[in-house]
Amino acid sequence: MKELSVLGSTGSIGTQTIELLREFSIHPCALTTNKNVTLLEAQAREFHPELVVAYDEAAAKDLKVRLADTKIRVECGMDGLVQAASMPKAECVLTAVVGMVGLLPTLAAIDAKKDIALANKETLVCAGELVTRRAKEEGVKLLPVDSEHSAIFQCLRAGRDSEVKKILLTASGGPFFGKTKEELKHVTLEQALRHPNWAMGSKITIDSASLMNKGLEFIEAMWLFGVTPDQIEVVVHRESIIHSMVEFADGAVIAQLGAPDMKLPIAYALNFPNRIPFDGKPLDFRKLSQMTFATPDLEAFPCLSYAMDAARIGKLAGAVLNGANEAAVALFLQEKIGFSKIGELVGSVMETMNLNETPTLEAVLAADRAARELVYSNVGLSPAKG
Repeated sequence: MKELSVLGSTGSIGTQTIELLREFSIHPCALTTNKNVTLLEAQAREFHPELVVAYDEAAAKDLKVRLADTKIRVECGMDGLVQAASMPKAECVLTAVVGMVGLLPTLAAIDAKKDIALANKETLVCAGELVTRRAKEEGVKLLPVDSEHSAIFQCLRAGRDSEVKKILLTASGGPFFGKTKEELKHVTLEQALRHPNWAMGSKITIDSASLMNKGLEFIEAMWLFGVTPDQIEVVVHRESIIHSMVEFADGAVIAQLGAPDMKLPIAYALNFPNRIPFDGKPLDFRKLSQMTFATPDLEAFPCLSYAMDAARIGKLAGAVLNGANEAAVALFLQEKIGFSKIGELVGSVMETMNLNETPTLEAVLAADRAARELVYSNVGLSPAKG
């Protein structure tokens, strides 16, 4: 397993990565959080990294006091994340921060020629063209950590890129599979946070409920694997046993199966190209009664449709889509809007903003900011007060 920096070590992916590092006796050189200083302090005292970062300024000040008796350096904000992503000792940077905040550290890691274990899908959604081009120029590997993209990555080893006909991207369907558009107007925050198969952070859980998460993965797959939107098909698979599939030119379909356990794709990315044994959850076929497949309902779950549109439009569409969604989900988590309002706000912003500018870094950041501001404006709030 490579020496690495873990960006977002206190989140769902981060804590599972920490468990793997503990199992393999690997000591990370940098760990970061947003504001969970209690957990980050515990991780720092266990692993003794050179650097820890709290993105929140007040949290960083608290962390500095807590770790004053150690030699561990404490930084904060985006500058801190960029430093963590550029650590000289790190061969690989696992990016498990949530949202657009992952873009600049990922670019910094690429510029420092670090391989990327990518669990921050928003980076490619917002700036896929920019990130993949720079990674290619620097000879950097983008190793997917999302279970679906890891599955595709593994399946693609069965053939040449030129032989790929279609990627079949599986979706659990979330907690509201089968509900109508009208029924979704009345669901609660508590219900939306109750995913049937996976334990995840609150933002990604809401995205899974709206199917926006699958939309973001649709765009991410396009950039990771160099395919067109027409070569990606979303299939609802409620059991979350098949994590995704690839259909090749001769009609053969290769699938990757496993129990719903994020440690498998994390370990695969960190050990690539090797498979290292670890104590994961086994898949017992004797207990599998059935595996079902369905077409997603784009009328009830318009966020997936908007993401597919963004994939086809390109340019700044992904940045606008993601910025609007992050703002709308934040409002829903604060119970300031209803669940169905998330899709309505994203659709409105997509229709209103100019999506066709060249996606430079400056343009991507500006589009993200403008999309968020428009969401808050559309519900009569300002981002500062929201």
